[in-house]
Amino acid sequence: MENEEGEEEGEKPYKDVPRPGKKGERKPYATPMKELIRRAKEKKKARQENPCQILEHAPENGLLVPELIEVAHQVHLDRSSLLHGLSKLVEGDPAIPIHRCRFCPELHVGWHGHEIRSCEGPGSGSRNSYHVWRRGGVKDIVGFAYCYHLFDRVGKPRVGHKERLDVPKLPAILELCIQAGLNLDDYPTKRRIAPVYSIDGRIVDFETHKEDDSITDHLLVPVSFIDSISEEEENMNLNELAMKTLRSWFDLRIGASKLMKKYNVVTCGYCPEVQVGPKGHKVRMCKAAKHQFRDGQHAWQEATIDDLIKPNFVWHVKNPKGPPLANVLKRYYGKAPAVVELCVQAGAPIPKECSSMMRLDVVLPDLDEYDLVS
Repeated sequence: MENEEGEEEGEKPYKDVPRPGKKGERKPYATPMKELIRRAKEKKKARQENPCQILEHAPENGLLVPELIEVAHQVHLDRSSLLHGLSKLVEGDPAIPIHRCRFCPELHVGWHGHEIRSCEGPGSGSRNSYHVWRRGGVKDIVGFAYCYHLFDRVGKPRVGHKERLDVPKLPAILELCIQAGLNLDDYPTKRRIAPVYSIDGRIVDFETHKEDDSITDHLLVPVSFIDSISEEEENMNLNELAMKTLRSWFDLRIGASKLMKKYNVVTCGYCPEVQVGPKGHKVRMCKAAKHQFRDGQHAWQEATIDDLIKPNFVWHVKNPKGPPLANVLKRYYGKAPAVVELCVQAGAPIPKECSSMMRLDVVLPDLDEYDLVS
């Protein structure tokens, strides 16, 4: 929310809503393909020169990155603060209505559902693509992708198809924090005190203390799953709560981006599936394009922050209690992440990161003069 270094005070960074890909088209790669091929060749050459080697760099060697342990705990706190703030804004008093379509993933924040004809769900042709609105909740506002929990991310980095019902699933952002150093009783994980070996590309663990996983517990700060909420947060008014929730949203994305630079997160190139770990799982559950040629397995590639924490873009409403958004004026409306739109309608200032995509500089014409505007 704050200005970056070197950015002028009045300058606003331009950022538009990403265009959705075509049906059946693969997601763009986060890293160019030429760079991925170059890295693969370097790793292959290094294995040929030295088949048996100790992995020196964390987290590839099974150890934690010390400077990211505190970041993992802070991300967990930001997530709890975000969910608490959203529950107060959506379900508290006064609550801001959330609408979601019964037949498609469309979401709208405001007192009235919009009249933009963009529904592509079942029976949309008989409704002229109008949405059928129903009440939404916190789970519709922020989209946390789920993934499988890995007890040993280095020794057993993949979940097999037959193990899919035995391995628990949890929000991917929570799994990322656990692998980065967060300790939760419900999701135990193995902590190593010695790096692993790589023998001809295979990971071999020569650690003798296999049962003493509590040796490294003194390095980690225990955090309860449900954080205690201070009296100051309970006594906040609507504007202060909206500002704090919006700040938690941006801090959560910034912290998760720092963790993703070291800890690998992959996503399917054709569907929203996400897995945190060195490799993707082997569960054959993909039903997207070309899944028949992959036997239902996912086409794994590097994930982005939007794959891990989905922004869920919604139409920006300049006057929440005014008339619903009209279909003929949709070219003049802007969009914003659902969390940002909710907090802005609750009284938070508009962040500079989203001001361009919300089209604040566009003057809306009246319904009787829209055809006169070029």
